[in-house]
Amino acid sequence: MKDSRLVQWFNRRGWSDIVIAAPYVWLLIFFLIPFLIVLAMSFATRTPTAPPFGYGGENPVFNLTGYGRLFHDTLYIRAFVTSLTNAFGAMVLCLAIGYPMALGLTKVERGWRNILLMLVILPFWTSFLLRVYAWMGLMGSNSWFNNLLTAGWNGLVPQDWAIHSVPMMHSNFAVVLVMVYTYLPFMILPLYANLERLDPVLDEAAMDLGTRPFGVFWDVTLPQSIPGIIAGGMLVFIPAAGELVIPTLVGDASSPMIGRVISDEFASARDWPMASSVAVALLVLMVGPMMIYAHYQARAEKPADAGETE
Repeated sequence: MKDSRLVQWFNRRGWSDIVIAAPYVWLLIFFLIPFLIVLAMSFATRTPTAPPFGYGGENPVFNLTGYGRLFHDTLYIRAFVTSLTNAFGAMVLCLAIGYPMALGLTKVERGWRNILLMLVILPFWTSFLLRVYAWMGLMGSNSWFNNLLTAGWNGLVPQDWAIHSVPMMHSNFAVVLVMVYTYLPFMILPLYANLERLDPVLDEAAMDLGTRPFGVFWDVTLPQSIPGIIAGGMLVFIPAAGELVIPTLVGDASSPMIGRVISDEFASARDWPMASSVAVALLVLMVGPMMIYAHYQARAEKPADAGETE
């Protein structure tokens, strides 16, 4: 009897409950539990043992030294500032490049649209590390691209001022350039998904009322695409701020980003509590604004939904 009831319940609700619970189980195992482990390590004390941290005894249970160093040690302050600056610059450039591309994708025919979307996604079919190494070869002092640039300048300036190479590698310029190339599809795809759903009748109505094309874009298209801009900006800014591979390979070692600092604290310095404190601070800095935005957006949409239901 019990078996038949269990089978009936499973046939009625089982599959739907499993599908709903699967993402929560995934987040619990691969996000919440690791985050709690890192959070606990951030309150530990560095020790020469293995693992290189401890609690209790001679060590305080809650050690806030790591969080205090975040506000006093210039290394971490400069790393956070560099990371946020580079990530914001990459996000702005991705928006400036990606918005016209996404808008153009909505204007072409359906057949060409699929081909162009495939070209946008095509870089993901190549190894991420291989693409960064390709940029390293492209920006090197002896690369054909650098030689082409210097050859053009050497023909315009006196011989005494001849430029032998353009310094591009191991700089914030190189980091931002490679991040823009890497994360540009993350800006284009959300913008395209948002712009593709807009009603073209609104643009036509504005033009019929005498609005110029730029005015139609500024007053009609752009305000409706703000959700896509925010989604694309988040998808670019958050991974760019915590990027490790790109700053390590093409960045300036004297001005590291926060991802490089966390890696060095874990691997080289063996200071796991300090590395955990930096990681927790970075997570709060990235996720906090997202949660605040989602909260106020939900509150803003509630009255509209309530009005519709009434």
